[in-house]
Amino acid sequence: MADRIIGRKVAIVGCGFVGATSAFALMESGLFSEMVLIDVDRDRAEGEALDISHELAFARPMGIFAGTYQDAADADVIIVTAGASQKPGESRLDLVSKNVGIYEGIMGEIRQSGFAGILLIVSNPVDILTYAATRLSGLPEQRVIGSGTVLDTGRLKQIISQRLEVDPRNVHVRILGEHGDSELIAWSSAHVAGIPLEDFFNMRSAGSYETFRREVSDMVRNSAYEIIDKKKATYFGIAMAIKRICESIVRDEKSVLSVSNSMQGEYGIEGVALSTPCVVGAEGIEVRMPPSLNYKEQAQLKASADQLKEVLSQIDL
Repeated sequence: MADRIIGRKVAIVGCGFVGATSAFALMESGLFSEMVLIDVDRDRAEGEALDISHELAFARPMGIFAGTYQDAADADVIIVTAGASQKPGESRLDLVSKNVGIYEGIMGEIRQSGFAGILLIVSNPVDILTYAATRLSGLPEQRVIGSGTVLDTGRLKQIISQRLEVDPRNVHVRILGEHGDSELIAWSSAHVAGIPLEDFFNMRSAGSYETFRREVSDMVRNSAYEIIDKKKATYFGIAMAIKRICESIVRDEKSVLSVSNSMQGEYGIEGVALSTPCVVGAEGIEVRMPPSLNYKEQAQLKASADQLKEVLSQIDL
């Protein structure tokens, strides 16, 4: 084990494409001074740690090593990317039975280690596994966060920015609900720098706003499947989403992010985890913000929750 460098520590469980890419993104970010990589394939973890550490001559000082769950016990954040990967033609919900079983083992190890930091769940189906991790880890609900629709929302902003030729950082719109096929876009509250999105659309484009919304929605919903079909996996986008969530935690930014969280009765939804806007800071989820939705969107969010609940009813937690 490398000598501890004083500062913040992160652990990543799972050194596949997503875990390794996330490790590289976090190394470059300078957010942490120590990183431990954990994988059932110890050689894989050691290889990734060695490979990433060779870039430190061009980055900030950092201790990077392959380790165990006990090495992660004092981490500020544990990121879990381990699990079976999504295959072409397979929905995220198809992964449930395989990955819940994997998570039972991982959460048992984390709980036994005495870890008391923040748990960031990334493996799919992320909403089901966020709920499972909350039940299995023994951590307070606010300290278990799913990556949720942070990436989906980023994709949406980028697509809108390309269509309307505006900086994506000025596009304010969120995807809520399941990170998957039943997700919904909160169009009713979407705006560009304070201008309602429909008004901005009419300023920048000709044609039907409803057609624009339908086309954009289809592009976002199918983007992951298209990437998987073409290159067999997605990992760069989610790595940046992970970095963004970690930024808010480590810097105590209290940013509003659409992360997966255990619902507390908002819109009559409970007993399930899904994505809604939350203030994320050093203590994890600090405030759950019921999103501004019209009646139709509220019904869509409830339907998304019901679909996830149906899946949860088929597994033993």
